Amino acid sequence: METLNFNCDIYQYKQPLLDRALAYTHDEDDAADLVQDTFMKAFRFSAQFELGSNVRAWLFTILKNTFLNHYYKVKRKNEMIQQEDDLTSVQLAPSASANSSAGKFMMEDIQRSLSLLPEDCRFCFCRYFEGYKYHEIAAELDIPLGTVKTKIHVARGLLKKMLKNYRDGVAA
Repeated sequence: METLNFNCDIYQYKQPLLDRALAYTHDEDDAADLVQDTFMKAFRFSAQFELGSNVRAWLFTILKNTFLNHYYKVKRKNEMIQQEDDLTSVQLAPSASANSSAGKFMMEDIQRSLSLLPEDCRFCFCRYFEGYKYHEIAAELDIPLGTVKTKIHVARGLLKKMLKNYRDGVAA
């Protein structure tokens, strides 16, 4: 679809999207931001839009998913942050001493376990751990996607066995 036609097609839904976004957010500024994010995603993924599909439904789906993703991200963030009114050095001391000593041994054990993995499994696992997607690793190594998934699965299983003591709460 031509970019100009696509832009015109989706812009006609601005007001209905804004109305729905306002129902979700209950705030005009947040609703406007949500609609803007929706349009940006629609432009970014316009090549994936199938001609003949319902543009309105596609846009409303993007709007809903964008809102839900933001909502759950904020919810997780708020759950992770536990505020204490008064943090003192006495409260922080146990974690600081545990981090400096036990953490060092734990990292050494993890590094040792990683070095014992077969080279191909270790490489795939480390790449995945660094944030690469399966298909990116497969393309880099020029191997099938299923092979990458298998190598990562094998690496996880071996690491679980090697680091079993930490899972059980007992440091060896």
